[in-house]
Amino acid sequence: MVKEDLIERSAVRNFEKALGGALQPGEIGIVTAKRGVGKTSMLVQLGLDQLLQGKPIVHISFSQQTDYAITWYNNMFDETAEKKHLEKAAELKSEVIARRIVLNFNQDIVRTTQIIKTVKALFEVGSKPSALMIDDFDFSKAVPEAIQQIKAFAKETGMFVWYTASADVREKAIHPDLKPYANDLDVILYLEPSPEAIKIYALKARGKANFDTGCKLDTKTMLLAEK
Repeated sequence: MVKEDLIERSAVRNFEKALGGALQPGEIGIVTAKRGVGKTSMLVQLGLDQLLQGKPIVHISFSQQTDYAITWYNNMFDETAEKKHLEKAAELKSEVIARRIVLNFNQDIVRTTQIIKTVKALFEVGSKPSALMIDDFDFSKAVPEAIQQIKAFAKETGMFVWYTASADVREKAIHPDLKPYANDLDVILYLEPSPEAIKIYALKARGKANFDTGCKLDTKTMLLAEK
């Protein structure tokens, strides 16, 4: 398979369709789940999809070092390339990885205003990311205006934003830590593990609430499953 077919036939296209459309500039999505279920895997696959389309991204991790995120991107690309019998995989991997910027912050020290300042500096030197992928953000530590600030910045710069929530969600419901920000979150997902697959539910998306997207993560590869 060549890159163009990989993009067109990606399981991400099915995922976007199930939500009623991909995130648009200025929109924010969030993936919630119990710890260790697959939030980072989901986030990385959405990031890789942008990279494959030639669009730079910034991946920010609050709980792990940069090496951890880099390993996820490498592994997810390799799994996808092998599964899809991708042509010139090594060459494409080098091209894709070069568009990715991975940053690590301590949420106890770094505030949203500083994150915006850092990403804004990338724009000033010519790098124009299409998306921010923010992993393991603790919403219980966020200041009230944090998400509004990110949303306004994303809209101004033409980006969209995906978060993963560090809240230990145990049921298909919006976690109390997220409720103060729910109006500014355009898509809220919940990952529910089962022995066969990890199901993806939408707690909020495109005016709808609490529905099964029909999309899943394969428990062996952690890739979005094909329909």
